[in-house]
Amino acid sequence: MSHMSDEVTYDEAAQAPVITGSAPPEPSGGQEGMGCHSGADMAEAARMAGQSDLLDQYAKDYPQGPHDKPQSMCPAFGSLRVGLRMKRVATVLSGSACCVYGLTFVSHFYGARRSVGYVPFNSESLVTGKLFEDIRESVHEMADPDRVDAVVVTNLCVPTASGVPLRLLPREINGVRIVGIDVPGFGIPTHAEAKDVLAGAMLNYARQEVEAGPVAAPEGGVSDRPTVTLLGEMFPADPMMIGAMLAPMGLAAGPVVPCREWRELYAALDCGAVAAIHPFYTAAIREFEAAGRKIVGSAPVGHDGTAAWLAGIGDAFGLTADKVAAAQNAFLPAIKEALAAAPIDGRITLSGYEGSELLVARLLIESGAEVPYVGTACPKTPWSEADAEWLRAQGATVKFRASLEDDCAAMEGLEPDLAIGTTPVVQKAKEKSIPALYFTNLISARPLMGPAGAGSLAEVVNAAIAGKSRMTKMRDFFENVGEGDTAGVWEGDPNIREDFRALNLKKLEKQRRAAKAQEMI
Repeated sequence: MSHMSDEVTYDEAAQAPVITGSAPPEPSGGQEGMGCHSGADMAEAARMAGQSDLLDQYAKDYPQGPHDKPQSMCPAFGSLRVGLRMKRVATVLSGSACCVYGLTFVSHFYGARRSVGYVPFNSESLVTGKLFEDIRESVHEMADPDRVDAVVVTNLCVPTASGVPLRLLPREINGVRIVGIDVPGFGIPTHAEAKDVLAGAMLNYARQEVEAGPVAAPEGGVSDRPTVTLLGEMFPADPMMIGAMLAPMGLAAGPVVPCREWRELYAALDCGAVAAIHPFYTAAIREFEAAGRKIVGSAPVGHDGTAAWLAGIGDAFGLTADKVAAAQNAFLPAIKEALAAAPIDGRITLSGYEGSELLVARLLIESGAEVPYVGTACPKTPWSEADAEWLRAQGATVKFRASLEDDCAAMEGLEPDLAIGTTPVVQKAKEKSIPALYFTNLISARPLMGPAGAGSLAEVVNAAIAGKSRMTKMRDFFENVGEGDTAGVWEGDPNIREDFRALNLKKLEKQRRAAKAQEMI
C-alpha cells in the first residue's frame, strides 16, 4: 500500500500518466447532446446554420402554444408512421441514436412491420459535412425502382439544428422519388402536425409531377363521379360512410390523405373539393389550394354537423338545393334515431392531441353529455372554426394549443363524471377516483361519421362512468400508498427527517435568490 499521499491506493495504477487532449469540436450550429427539449438553444443554432426560412415557415404553419417543446411523444413519430404505412415507400432517419431507437421502437409497437433506415453520425461527421454524404450514399443504395416508388429522409433535431441540407439531395434516382423533410421537436409542436409535414411534401412533389405531364392511375382506379378528398387519418369505416352520404348528391369519396400509396396522391389532387376532417393539415391544404381545390371544414359528425357539412359540400360543388336535401333526408333521420337510442348522461372533460377532439365533443354533446371543456394540442385554424363556434354555443370552453397543465386543471376544477384525455390526464384523474378513458386508443379508434358514428361512443363512455364506485373503492384501498413519503419500495415506515427537509428548502431558496439576482445583473 502506498503512503506517498493521503490517498489510499492498492497498486501502482494510480501513478500512470494521464494523456490529455483537446476537446472535440462542437457541431456546427449545435451540440450533439442537445435534443428537442433544448428548445430555444436548438432553434437559435438552426437559424445560425441557415435554417431560418424553414423555421419561419413552421412557425407560420404550426404556431407554438404556451410551451416551446412537445408535451406528447416525439413529433417525428407522426411523419414516420405516415411513411411506414405507405406501400413501396422506404424511410430513413437521421438523428441521435437514442431518438432513432425510441422512434423505431414505437413504430414497431404500432405494427410497422418493416425496417427503418438509420444514418448515424458523430461530432466530426456533423461538422465536416460527411453526414450529408452518408445520407446521399444511403438513398442511392435504397433507390431500387423494383422495390420502392419513393424514399423519405427525415432530419431529426440535431441534423436540423446543424443545417444538414436535405434539399440538396437528388430529386430522383433511377426513377425513385427522394423526399427530404426536417421534423425537429423545437419546430413541430405535435406528432399530429408532423404527419402534415410529410403529407404536404409528398403532395407538393406529386403536384409538380402532374403539372409536368400524364401520371399513373392508382391501383383502385379512378372514380366516374366527382370526388371529395378526405384530409386526416380516420377509422377505416368512416370513409365508406362518408361515401354513402355523398352518393345521393352524385359525388364519391376520394382518397384519404395521408395516402397509402404514391399514386393515390394524384387522385387526391384530382378532386372537386377537399374535406378537412382534421383541420390542422396546413401544408397539405396549401398544396390543394395551389391546385385550385376548395376546402370544406368540419365533418359529418352528429345531426347538426352532418347537415351543415353536406350543405358545405353542396356549395363547394355548386349543387342544387334539392340534391343536398336528398342526401340530408336520407341520413339525418337515421342519425337522430341512433343518437336517441344510445344516450350519454354525465359531465365529461375531453382533451387530446390527435386533432379530432372537437368532432368527438360534438358527438358527445348530441348524445346528451355535458362537455364543459374541450382541449386540443393542435392549433386553431379556419377549418375548425365552425366546430369551435358550435361547441361554444353549447356552453363548452374550447382551448386550442392546450397544455397538459390546462387539461389537468380543467379536470380537477370541473370534477367530471368522466375524463377523456392523454395518458397523464387519465392517470391523474384515476388518482382522484374519477373514471377516465385514453383518447387515442379508446375513443379515436371508433367510427365517428354519420349514423355509424352516432351511437359508437355510448357503450364505452357509459360503462366507464358506471365504474365510479369501483374507482372510489380502489382509491380508498390504496390511500397514501406510492405517493409522497411512501413513494418507492419500503419494508417498514419511511425514516422522515424534517431537519434535512428544512435544510434542503433553505438551500433551494438561496439558489432561487441567487438566480434572481443574476437576472437583475
